[in-house]
Amino acid sequence: MAAIEARKGINEEQQQELDEVFDRARKALAIIETYDQAKVDRLCQAVAWAVANKQTFTRLVDMGIGESGLGDAVSRMGKRMKIRGVLRDALRQKSVGIIEELPEKGIVKYGKPAGIVACIVPTTNPDLTPAGNAIYGIKARDVVIFSPHPRSKRTSFETVRLMREALEREGAPADILQCLTRVNIPMSQALMARADLIVATGGQPMVRAAYSSGTPAYGVGAGNSTMIIDETANIEEAARNTRLSKTSDFGSGCSADGNLIIEASIFDRLLAQLQQEGGHLASPAEKELLRKAMWDDERHRTVETVAIAPQQLAKIAGFEIPADRKFLIVHGDGIGPEHHYSGEKLTTLLAVYPYRGFDQALDMMRAIYEVGGKGHSCGIYSFDEDHIHRLAMAAPVSRIMVRQPQSKANAGAFNNGMPMTSSLGCGTWGGNIISENVNLKHYLNTTWVSVPIKEDKPSDEELFGTFYDPALEAEVETIAT
Repeated sequence: MAAIEARKGINEEQQQELDEVFDRARKALAIIETYDQAKVDRLCQAVAWAVANKQTFTRLVDMGIGESGLGDAVSRMGKRMKIRGVLRDALRQKSVGIIEELPEKGIVKYGKPAGIVACIVPTTNPDLTPAGNAIYGIKARDVVIFSPHPRSKRTSFETVRLMREALEREGAPADILQCLTRVNIPMSQALMARADLIVATGGQPMVRAAYSSGTPAYGVGAGNSTMIIDETANIEEAARNTRLSKTSDFGSGCSADGNLIIEASIFDRLLAQLQQEGGHLASPAEKELLRKAMWDDERHRTVETVAIAPQQLAKIAGFEIPADRKFLIVHGDGIGPEHHYSGEKLTTLLAVYPYRGFDQALDMMRAIYEVGGKGHSCGIYSFDEDHIHRLAMAAPVSRIMVRQPQSKANAGAFNNGMPMTSSLGCGTWGGNIISENVNLKHYLNTTWVSVPIKEDKPSDEELFGTFYDPALEAEVETIAT
């Protein structure tokens, strides 16, 4: 029924493309399912190198920014390291045959393909998302059909074309990876309805469509990354990392720092250091101009301000800033739905808020996530283990970065243990089924084989503790008799 409903909005040419794509996908799936571990590992390496080498990725980055008009070429180049990270994680895990053994439990786990995976590609990652999903998909012996964003579809198609060529050079079917060409929202919906699994990275309307497609889906939640900076923080480190996070690809990622909650005793020093790092502190008049440019009367973020340079953002708002400024800073004027700056911004703009006492910092953090971003990411610059622990206990998020640039760390980095990914599950807080980074295990079906073990049956005294009353057990036995 879901497939029939999804077809209502697509034309005959789109229907024909979809039928052909799925026919080829099923044939490719029948082949890749027969591959051993060594074969799929080599294919992962082949497709990764095809797009992650510097020369090729530079071309894809330039192509993507030229096509969509979003993002920063210099910082986006760093995303090719993410492809290397995904490949690292994939190669270090098993996916064919026995993938895990638990002798003490008598359990042996076998990896099986999930099948045909529909991958929804966001306009901000037209190259990284196809590459990362291709690596994990191939490692799991899946086939992947990509639905690119219309605003950057040529870049995604070229990325997939290069990976298809790499597969063919290795003697594997190119149709292990395919990319739709006549893409629009109804076409993506029809794809999702027919696939075996969906990985939906992108805006919330598309994620909701994935969940309502009738197909099992991994989606992502909205971001509103917030960092607490306490009195023990290294101010230079916090400011430098904030700049790295906020300016990465012009703040296009939902992980980019949006709000800083700063201990009052270091507030002025940190604000000065942020300006040393290239921040422009907006005047009250500029702040009001930015608000009018960033949000419409319905408090919806305007598309024109997403993922652009601070000079361009200032110009749209109606003022100018020096050419050496890297991001914009505004003083937060309150927290809540009526206070625009406490929400997600997705551009080179962040809000700063002072706090007095760590309890207030936690209260402000909770209030910000009630505005938006619940389930996604939070962070802290602190050397106080109690503060870190209290934040971890209180924050309604799936990941907390300690003394790290959020947008470069929470999806995995070479100096932390987070699984490498381009898709961040946000748990039930964010309307998602998982609260972790989407990685290889999510592309696999798993068969558990169980053999008998020595009985593991605790006594009633152990199980019920002080609640256990042997007299009640005896009474039940008498009645039963």
